[in-house]
Amino acid sequence: MPRDSAPNSHAPNSLGLPKPPSQTRVVVAMSGGVDSSVVAAMLAEEGYDVVGVTLQLYDHGAALAKKGACCAGRDIHDARRVAETMGFPHYVLDYENTFREAVIEEFADAYLAGATPVPCIRCNERVKFKDLLATAKELDADCMATGHYIQRKLGGLGPELHQAADAARDQSYFLFSTTPDQLSYLRFPLGHLASKAETRALAAKYGLPVADKPDSQDICFVPNGNYAAVIEKLRPGSADPGQIVDLDGNVLGDHRGVIHYTIGQRKGLGLGGLEDPLYVVKLDPAMRRVIVGPKAALSTRIIPVREINWLGDEAFDSRAEWHLNVKVRSTRPPREAILRPTGPTTAEVELLAAEDGVSAGQACVFYAPEGSRIYGGGWIWKGPSS
Repeated sequence: MPRDSAPNSHAPNSLGLPKPPSQTRVVVAMSGGVDSSVVAAMLAEEGYDVVGVTLQLYDHGAALAKKGACCAGRDIHDARRVAETMGFPHYVLDYENTFREAVIEEFADAYLAGATPVPCIRCNERVKFKDLLATAKELDADCMATGHYIQRKLGGLGPELHQAADAARDQSYFLFSTTPDQLSYLRFPLGHLASKAETRALAAKYGLPVADKPDSQDICFVPNGNYAAVIEKLRPGSADPGQIVDLDGNVLGDHRGVIHYTIGQRKGLGLGGLEDPLYVVKLDPAMRRVIVGPKAALSTRIIPVREINWLGDEAFDSRAEWHLNVKVRSTRPPREAILRPTGPTTAEVELLAAEDGVSAGQACVFYAPEGSRIYGGGWIWKGPSS
């Protein structure tokens, strides 16, 4: 029986689709790492019609090559080997221009403006879950699967986004901008696993060549975490020196370029002989100034947020206030907050307890007060105020 004529009366398969795995085509976004490789192998073993796709996102020249980065040439090779091992087709798509325009250029501009951008979110939002997802549909796939640690659950009004079972691996902060339409098509087969050890055990079970491959720690186009070097290459002259000043404008020293500093930074300021430690509390790229102050000056309770993607059942602006938990950094746990809509996609977030180091360019992600559901999130768009 042809794939397209499969009856809809069939019991749902493991991906929740009403037909046998053999008649269900799944595009798997393969980064070359162990997570997405296990997803592809798992689905292939279950009998799905798997098509692996890896994106070439940037120039794989020597200047950016780094073993362990998520999208380097080595990773494309590893993804291809996994596909050969499991016997399904694998394609490499050149998205270099798209990635540069949609992610890298904004990353550079945001850094130059004194923000602390999160390019991995923009990549998911503008490349993987947009262009790649469209390509999956063009390939007549029934759904697209990724190796992200997050859960998709069916609620009363349709698919919902939930945190991963393993809190240590949860990637919800990086996926808050997933829309309801995208969520209806996406699948996250690893979200229910209790630990990364289970993933690696599955990789060994399937005999995958990446079973022991280290996890990527860097942004794929920022080797060794050296943001400043990448910005200087993209925006020549961006590392002009300037002054380090205190909150009253008094000059304390000189710096080697605003792009070398981030909000909350304490080490590496080159300000010796001070009684109390000072932290970067604000960046002023226009004046080429780094403003420093005591740790108390970092505390923030009121955060303006825009470009909100709302995943709640009720309309975002149907209430004057939402009592939720929010994350303002990927490495921090959710904190209690009050979310007050100020427009269709803007809001003011009031933290019940102040947070340090809140920075423009970071995401503010919304979570249910109880349980694991994610209600979306938005972007912090200007410096902290209290």
